[in-house]
Amino acid sequence: MARAGQTARLEQMLAAGLPVNVRNQNGDTLLMLAAYHGHAAVVARLLAAGAVPDTRNDRGQSPLEAAAFRGDLDVARSLLDAGADVNAASPAGKTPLMMAAMFGRADLADLLLDRGADLHARDAAGLGIPDAARLMGATDLAAALQARLDTRTP
Repeated sequence: MARAGQTARLEQMLAAGLPVNVRNQNGDTLLMLAAYHGHAAVVARLLAAGAVPDTRNDRGQSPLEAAAFRGDLDVARSLLDAGADVNAASPAGKTPLMMAAMFGRADLADLLLDRGADLHARDAAGLGIPDAARLMGATDLAAALQARLDTRTP
């Protein structure tokens, strides 16, 4: 239901006692599935019902990272408004800002930076955010982020 965006059916199940933070065999919560598949209304409903915004799946991925990967501004805003940690890193050290940068999501990168994302973060391999964007071919965004980085102090 979360993956398919079936808000009404999901609301019925929650009212009947479905735990809002239930996980599937991969450790994905309903919130993770809704965030990854871009269902902003389901994300909002789950958050209102008490879903934990920073719960990671078995691969260490968070709903905010999923929104950054997919480039979904509405989902990212809802998660941030609900208290998702803008700088929470995956086990590999990837932050939501790094994910947005890697996939050329300039508008999402701007949102994350506006909400306090650390432009100086590095992943476990030591790559900075502009480096990761360049590595993935997002050269325009890499240049823009590098320019912002060059004008800021750590």
